[in-house]
Amino acid sequence: MTARPRVVVFDYGSGNVHSAVKALDRAGADVALTADRAAVQGADGLYVPGVGAFAAVMSGLAAARGPELIERRLAGGRAVLGVCVGLQVLFERGLEGAEATEGLGEWPGVVERLDAPVLPHMGWDVVTTAPGTRLFAGVEAERFYFVHSYGVRTWTMEDGGRLAPPLVTWGHHGGPFVAAVENGPLAATQFHPEKSGEAGLRLLTNWLETL
Repeated sequence: MTARPRVVVFDYGSGNVHSAVKALDRAGADVALTADRAAVQGADGLYVPGVGAFAAVMSGLAAARGPELIERRLAGGRAVLGVCVGLQVLFERGLEGAEATEGLGEWPGVVERLDAPVLPHMGWDVVTTAPGTRLFAGVEAERFYFVHSYGVRTWTMEDGGRLAPPLVTWGHHGGPFVAAVENGPLAATQFHPEKSGEAGLRLLTNWLETL
């Protein structure tokens, strides 16, 4: 019998964590909800949730030494999955109103208000998956649950070098926005897989299979 991969849901003060724990457990993970440094570093996968404002999420992460822990995991090739604002903070900065907040800077780009007549973008929607995706294998045409008013509207990272370029999946609400990224050990989704029914469960299972 194959051991269940150990996943930590990073408990830095974000909401919506208990539904993530339940979904990951259903997907086949041995899940812990904690901010303990040893547990975060030792887990097979780290799930970084994010709900609310970009600046508040960055503040919560900083208080729990999240930027350092995430960077150390990625430097060692250890898997990290960011969700919702947990995706957004992986970019260089977030713009909310007149304020700009520095993000983690794993990818270039700016989180800004979606250019849409109705906000937030809330409910079930399809995405346009990247060719070769592993995260969306078997659910490329399914709908996922979104709730957000901000997003990354332009992907600015240039391809090049010996490393494979990131796989970018797109959503659309008033215009295109980044719905997911797969980039070696680092992956993220703008939608909530833990609220996306069987499609979200399959996506989490796909992620666990990469660990």
